[in-house]
Amino acid sequence: MSGAAGWLELAEDDPFGVENLPYCAFGQDRFRWTGVRIGDRILNLAAAEGRGLIDAGGAFLGQGNLNRFMSAGRPVWVRVRERLTELLSTARYREVVEPLLLAVADVRLELPFEVADYVDFYSSLEHATNLGRLFRPDAEPLLPNWKHLPVGYHGRAGTVVVSGTDVPRPSGQRKVADEAGPVYGPSTRLDVEAEVGFVVGVPSEGAVAVDDFRSHVFGAVLVNDWSARDLQAWEYQPLGPFLGKSFRTSVSPWVVPLDALDAARVPGPRQEPAVLPYLRAGEHYGYDIGLEVFWNGTLVSRPPFAGMYWTPAQQLAHMTVNGAWARTGDLYASGTVSGPGPEQTGSFIERTWNGARPIQLKDGTTRSFLLDGDTVTIRATAPGPGGARIGFGEVTGTITKPE
Repeated sequence: MSGAAGWLELAEDDPFGVENLPYCAFGQDRFRWTGVRIGDRILNLAAAEGRGLIDAGGAFLGQGNLNRFMSAGRPVWVRVRERLTELLSTARYREVVEPLLLAVADVRLELPFEVADYVDFYSSLEHATNLGRLFRPDAEPLLPNWKHLPVGYHGRAGTVVVSGTDVPRPSGQRKVADEAGPVYGPSTRLDVEAEVGFVVGVPSEGAVAVDDFRSHVFGAVLVNDWSARDLQAWEYQPLGPFLGKSFRTSVSPWVVPLDALDAARVPGPRQEPAVLPYLRAGEHYGYDIGLEVFWNGTLVSRPPFAGMYWTPAQQLAHMTVNGAWARTGDLYASGTVSGPGPEQTGSFIERTWNGARPIQLKDGTTRSFLLDGDTVTIRATAPGPGGARIGFGEVTGTITKPE
């Protein structure tokens, strides 16, 4: 069993041991609370604070999401995490804690935080290179600015949904190559983007220095930035993604605290040419997070987050360097996570090389892009202390017919 959670009798390889303790929002009937996951159960944080077992300054009382707690700041996050570890690993607390635990299977998982703004980046060198080769085969795959700044776009916060929410096929304008003009209709080239998202807790009054990342960012989630490639291809120039991206973004229900990822920190990749001073960190690091992408239950890819060219700290610094302030609940995503091999790609346009190399699923069918009824699930884990694994759970969604 996990060394720190004896009375809970967790398996050693449980990805939701006390080394993790991801936060969530959950509901039963018409009530909503915040919680923290341990094994296959959730500790009701409102009940725990109401009984004086933890002190979060009232941040869990009467709250249906994590925003108030996230805004409280790093000293509160650390204090509460230390207390939760004590409560869930010390046998003498079993009698008072166990009645406050609910089975994950018995609750309704909600969007864990109210999304303030949503920004999506484009930070995988392999992904950007693959798309450049697909769309600009006779030119350099990377555009001139790509190695100088984390390229990104603003999405729609109102279309961020929790895992398990259906994804209606979007409609819009699309242009077929041999036709004179565009047509309107449902996307025929619907895709996914496997990403890791970071959630801002403490707001800023302007730019966030690259070394202040941990003072502002509360934790990480899994993201699927669903993408309509045909809508995107027709409209993205000159102002970038719009309807091809803004219809739906799915996130996992578990927010993994940054402190749970300390053992997963790895050196960031060498950046050439040298970045400008505001992007230079005292410690240039990323996270060793291993993703898995399942298409109708078939494992089709294992994207490695460790190799992302631009780090989460650099993304936050660039996102705010013009004076735009960060707000509690801001979600910014890494962009598609892809590695050097075809089975490490985080989008189906790469995995099938724009449809030229269809994937055979375990039911015998083949796919290039998503069909109605298809389900995509993204899972991830990271190394934790003492050989533990840190689980992110999953983000899943099923394509339905256009609304």
